[in-house]
Amino acid sequence: MTSTARPARRRRTAYATAAALAGALALAACGSGADSDDGAGKAAGDGGTRTVKTVMGDVKVPDAPQRVVVLDTGELDSAITLGVKPVGATHADVADGFPGYLPKEKTEGIANVGNIAAPNLEKIASLKPDLILSSKVRDADRYDELSKIAPTVFTETTGYPWKENFLVHAEALGKEAEGKKVVADYARHAAEVVEALGGKEKAAATTVSAARFIEGGDMRLYGRKSYIGTVLADAGVGRPAVVDKAEDGFAYEVSPEQVDQADADAVFYTSFGDAAKSGESKAVKSALWKNMKAVEAGRAFHVDDDLWFMGMGYTAAHQILDELEAELAG
Repeated sequence: MTSTARPARRRRTAYATAAALAGALALAACGSGADSDDGAGKAAGDGGTRTVKTVMGDVKVPDAPQRVVVLDTGELDSAITLGVKPVGATHADVADGFPGYLPKEKTEGIANVGNIAAPNLEKIASLKPDLILSSKVRDADRYDELSKIAPTVFTETTGYPWKENFLVHAEALGKEAEGKKVVADYARHAAEVVEALGGKEKAAATTVSAARFIEGGDMRLYGRKSYIGTVLADAGVGRPAVVDKAEDGFAYEVSPEQVDQADADAVFYTSFGDAAKSGESKAVKSALWKNMKAVEAGRAFHVDDDLWFMGMGYTAAHQILDELEAELAG
């Protein structure tokens, strides 16, 4: 019998520290605020500027950006983690709002500026941003137009290099010192989870599969060079052999009729989009699914897609570590 993911038994000390840091930073008013009127129209020239090295070249940004627009979920997570509420952000094309794992008070009031990889440039311009964060893989074709609106900082891509991306975001936001604290808190949290799972050897002996049914596509079994793959590595757990078939280490795709390819000691699964349209609803009723060792052992856990596969940042990663500990410890 499958099980849904339970709330974490307890929040780890490290995550509590990170959350407190983010809250303190939010109150400090040195980040941007979606409901800040006096920040509207501020240009980089109103204060000091710095140069950030990016994949698109050197970009001059304000020392303390006040009106930030983010064009992907990783950038949103980074901003929120660092205590910055953007004035605008994109949505995933299957989402009605911003990722639910983020505190509502941190996202309330942020303007929707379109879908990821299809932002509304007029809407962005109307917000009078003084910094835009995105990536080359999402918005390369719009870089010149975005740069005319505000200083625009791109990383190369999303997902696997999320930790490196976070450091770029922290630099662009003028939050480098805070970023270092976030990184250190996460490292402590991950080490605590490894110990909670029985130490390095025991944790590594437990294989974990991360499966995502895709509306309009095949099921993905995420590999080592993916966002979730890195978080699983930080937790010290093992991975089933099938993940080594992942193209470029990212994901191995199979049809929902081959759902048993996802089997491991524990399976964490979800859908991008509607579960009926992604094939999830049908697959989890099949004999192949029910005969998987993870399912028979009660270790197949339905998880939040926004959190496990869309977050791509430290706030999401802390919560994933908590869920891994809650389900696998003991």
